[in-house]
Amino acid sequence: MSAAAQGTSKAAHGDVASKKKKGPGALATAYLVIYNVVMTAGWLVIAVGLVRAYLARGSYHGLYYSIEKPLKFFQTGALLEIFVFPCNAFGFYLSCSGIVPSSVVLTGFQVLSRVFLTWAVTHSVREVQSEDSVLLFVTAWTVTEIIRYSFYTFSLLNHLPYLIKWARYTFFILLYPMGVTGELLTIYAALPYVQKTGLYSVTLPNKYNFSFDYYSFLILIMISYIPLFPQLYFHMLRQRKKVLGRTEDYSKVE
Repeated sequence: MSAAAQGTSKAAHGDVASKKKKGPGALATAYLVIYNVVMTAGWLVIAVGLVRAYLARGSYHGLYYSIEKPLKFFQTGALLEIFVFPCNAFGFYLSCSGIVPSSVVLTGFQVLSRVFLTWAVTHSVREVQSEDSVLLFVTAWTVTEIIRYSFYTFSLLNHLPYLIKWARYTFFILLYPMGVTGELLTIYAALPYVQKTGLYSVTLPNKYNFSFDYYSFLILIMISYIPLFPQLYFHMLRQRKKVLGRTEDYSKVE
């Protein structure tokens, strides 16, 4: 191959690489900023609602009822990102554009599992709504999402404070296990009711010749946390080392 051809090939490769690294356009950026600001505000409303309810009651029992509606609204809002605006939910777009390092599969599991827990477990089995485990995962979700959406907003604006970056890659160390523990305990608490009532189960015989045992399905969901949660957790630990480690190395050079 001639030098000219090689130069052309390298230039073309460079153009492709630059396009891949290029962030979202102005319209997409504007939409994402608005979305993330709204979601940050929404989760702040939930946080304030929890604090106000606790101060008014003097107890953390039953705080779920004080934030039930906004929790359902803003947590379900993540589905809009997956099905209407692909490559965007919880940073999917940022991940694909290279702005924020993220795993699409793992974050997708996180979104779907939270929406499932919100509606198919906590909403459907009212007996678990007063369980302390619900407050455990709601608190973990709330703090996580306030930090996460703030992080995405400032990243899009190219003005990311170090404190928010540090919180994004540090608070999860405690919040993720806390949230998962609350989720699993809540599903476990729902099992007796689901088994007794046959909630969402389909038994034979029926005209479709189809059966579904929701009780067994919930157990499978719990088991799925065993391989998936460590992947998400260690992925975040690797990202923490990569992002914060790079910042520390840069400060040492200075």
